[in-house]
Amino acid sequence: MSTTEQQALNELAKLAQQSGLQVSGGKIRRTSSRFCLGVEHGDYNGTALFGVGTDRFIWMAYKPNGTDRVRLLSGNFPHDGLVEFTLGTVPSPKSAAIADTWARFPFGVDFILRRAGFKLEQGFDAVLWGNIPGGGMSRSASLAINLLLTFFEVNGLAPRNEMDVVDLAQAVENDYIGSPCGKLDQIMIYFAKDGMGTYYDPKNRKISYVPLGQGALDFRIVSLDTGTVRPGLEKSTYRVRRAECEQLAALAKPDFGITCLADVKDAALYQKIMAHFGPKYPNLCERLDYIFHAQQRFYQMMDAWKRGDIETVGRIFRQDGVGLRDDYKISGPELETMCDIARAVPGVLGERMLGGGDKGASGALVRAEAVNALQAAVDSAYPRSRPAYADKYAMHVCRVVEGVKVLPGL
Repeated sequence: MSTTEQQALNELAKLAQQSGLQVSGGKIRRTSSRFCLGVEHGDYNGTALFGVGTDRFIWMAYKPNGTDRVRLLSGNFPHDGLVEFTLGTVPSPKSAAIADTWARFPFGVDFILRRAGFKLEQGFDAVLWGNIPGGGMSRSASLAINLLLTFFEVNGLAPRNEMDVVDLAQAVENDYIGSPCGKLDQIMIYFAKDGMGTYYDPKNRKISYVPLGQGALDFRIVSLDTGTVRPGLEKSTYRVRRAECEQLAALAKPDFGITCLADVKDAALYQKIMAHFGPKYPNLCERLDYIFHAQQRFYQMMDAWKRGDIETVGRIFRQDGVGLRDDYKISGPELETMCDIARAVPGVLGERMLGGGDKGASGALVRAEAVNALQAAVDSAYPRSRPAYADKYAMHVCRVVEGVKVLPGL
């Protein structure tokens, strides 16, 4: 057992003892974070997706309690205290009562499952602890998936199809919480396999697994946590960018026949739309500029991954970062400070912001022998550039792991 896994079990045991929640003899469900290799912000624009599960997790120890009540305690949000509710009696969606509490996730899972026709009768006790950074590695999707699978299990239920958990987890955030997320995070966590890349084809909503080609150089996936915390997609630039992309797709549909920006794959069509809408909607066209070119690079990246050409994967990862910063305008100052530091370190193959944007974490693909140099550079430069976060930032060297795993209980 790893040191981190043991720390998680110790935290869960401590929470159970402090709260009196009855989880001994139950199970522990562990859900991962994710690292997107492409196309970041492509999910709600209709592009194909590729990424991996990474070893920053949420652990939840749980056990049915023989009642119709759910009782939970999170070690990451201790000020919220014990969250307790009767199944079927949760606050209204998007209400002020849930705006600032992590309890909106278990409330949302109850609401969405009932709305979908699932019958919930069995409550449970649970304690949770996690080490996923507060932005960029999909903590919210990991939590929603963990809770959904637990509600399913203790009530003797099962998803209706392969994508059901993904769709339900998205609905928790979209329809109950009010966060306009796509499906990227849920897909990359729920379907993640140890040592494999996960490819999602939006045309047929199918998953396939892509091994890294033989002969790839020894590299590491690194998350650069800026110490900042994004308040939620519903309160971020993400909401604005998504609305802009949907606006341009709607404007272009009558004359150009597209339903989403990913439909613009042909260079001639791209040029026509840019020429037509550029003078009046330059900001919307910048969003298309990023999606179009990122989609072109995506297939180059996939070919490179299959060949084991991590240098090319890293170069494209870096190019996507420039597009996210300059064309999509979804990054943030602390995220770009981390990228600037990483870019100057020999052996860093590529770097960019991760996730929804504004705050949270950047990411990098790094030669194994350059990891220590990157850590030294971050430790030296980031606190000087961002002194407000000098005691909050962190660098996480990640492994590619299974997205969902059930472990023996406490």
